Amino acid sequence: MIVDLIIKNGTCVSHDKIFKADIAIKKGKIFKIGSLDDIKSKQTIDAKGMHILPGAFDSQCHFREPGGEHKEDLKSGSMAAVAGGITSIFDMPNNKPSITTEKLFKKKLALAKNRMFCEHAFYMGAEKDNIAEINKVEKLDGCCGIKIFVGSSTGTLLVSDFSDIGNIIKKTRKRVSLHSEEENLLNARKKYIKDNDVKSHIVWRNPLTALTSTKKLVAIANKLKKKIHILHITTKEEVALLAKNKKYVSFEITPQHVSFYAPDCYDKLGTYAQMNPPIRTIDHYKKLRWALKNSVVDVIGSDHAPHSKREKNQKYPNSPSGMPGVQTLLPVLLDLVAQKLITLNQVVQMTSYNVIKIFNIKNKGKLETGYDADFSIVDINKKHKITNAQILSKCKWTPYHGTTFQGKIIGTIIRGNKVYWKNKIVGKPQGLPIKFN
Repeated sequence: MIVDLIIKNGTCVSHDKIFKADIAIKKGKIFKIGSLDDIKSKQTIDAKGMHILPGAFDSQCHFREPGGEHKEDLKSGSMAAVAGGITSIFDMPNNKPSITTEKLFKKKLALAKNRMFCEHAFYMGAEKDNIAEINKVEKLDGCCGIKIFVGSSTGTLLVSDFSDIGNIIKKTRKRVSLHSEEENLLNARKKYIKDNDVKSHIVWRNPLTALTSTKKLVAIANKLKKKIHILHITTKEEVALLAKNKKYVSFEITPQHVSFYAPDCYDKLGTYAQMNPPIRTIDHYKKLRWALKNSVVDVIGSDHAPHSKREKNQKYPNSPSGMPGVQTLLPVLLDLVAQKLITLNQVVQMTSYNVIKIFNIKNKGKLETGYDADFSIVDINKKHKITNAQILSKCKWTPYHGTTFQGKIIGTIIRGNKVYWKNKIVGKPQGLPIKFN
């Protein structure tokens, strides 16, 4: 038997175990895992000293195309992804124009063809009156779900009436993911915005603006008995609420909210620390880290939302919210493993196993025969310093500039092909739309 590739001498990591095994790959799929004495290969990778993870997902990205290509596009964002060990991404619909029709959705899929290095799926944007369009799109390959902005953020997408939100959840088949901040409260609290004071961001968008919305969303999911997914949770109160409401509600957090806290991050980074929902005080940071450690968090997604330095250098509140993160998601998590906050198994749970379960993904995210041969290959002992110069995103900056992490991405393999290896993008952009069951 001859296969296309053998990865030998590596340590495999699944959501529940760590084991030594060789992996044989044929026609882009995992052919066999274990002892491969009877199998020959056209190509071999010696992964001695390395850990092989099922290809990691970043389930929350803004690659800015169409409409914001000066700060990111589908190609540059995908390059940053694979350089960070990410094999698959979900991209958000708050583009210009917002992705709210079948025609615009298919056009975005066409923009990605032969331009993205990683596998990809896109969110369909919800408006209160586009359910017929959503129903057409949600069965397509490359549609990961429906996105509702309950509170306004970057772009024009917004559904702030909770009866409209309930109606969308009720009448759609795919899981609905939500940006949870209460719009009426955000509007009422605008008086707290102080010119040229980015620290007023967390006073304006205070914990109550998030908690009020999240409570209502949990009530809707429980009443309708339909599963929803809440994005970038930031408060200790929401963690306590969601820990008790797991039946119909999954949730994710970002690496930034377990890396930084206020006011220190604003002193150090200024408007570069500004995002929605905001980075909060240390009590919230500690509770989010507790939720990570105790596997209360389902998914970790970077909310990669790059802006140019020129845009970020504007005085608050004219500075836009958002920061890049797709290239640093896995390094941050590997460093948390080195800190003994989480385990490698938990990294796999939050970046692949839970993602494929929640979003019903076909043939990806597991080290099992027949699954796509997508791998994130890492050296968990190697220390390295992250700098702006290494960032492949068009924005060319990271909030982690100057930070030393333990745990380095050695290679990214998608369907048996090296796409990133030892600090270099290799091969051609051959990423495909993700398929769903």
